[in-house]
Amino acid sequence: MSFGPGSIQGATSPGEIDYRLARQHLVAEFRRGRLAQHEVCDAHPELVRAAREVGETSRIDCPICEDDKLVLVSYVFGPRLPSYGRCITSAKELKALARRSGEFSCYVVEVCPSCHWNHLARTFVLNPARSA
Repeated sequence: MSFGPGSIQGATSPGEIDYRLARQHLVAEFRRGRLAQHEVCDAHPELVRAAREVGETSRIDCPICEDDKLVLVSYVFGPRLPSYGRCITSAKELKALARRSGEFSCYVVEVCPSCHWNHLARTFVLNPARSA
């Protein structure tokens, strides 16, 4: 048996980093009372705005307030993009960026529009085979 990204449960593509363990730890610390809500619900106003306007609503309840569904917001960084990245509004836009030359990194952030909790869900490289 060989060891590779495909042998790890949850790994969907080469180079993908999943932050579920860090998320579970943070939520557990909050539920134990070691972190206050104002310490974990600190999303930047632009991130919350992006979640409300262009984010993709998930089926997952917010683990902090449990009042709203989490929204996924994706940002891409790479050549010929602004230094603050580009907020992706559709799968079509993401596919168009993947066809461009160069290495693009995508960051997917979970955001609660109600309590402003946010957490980096995963990162991955867009079409790593084309960046060479």
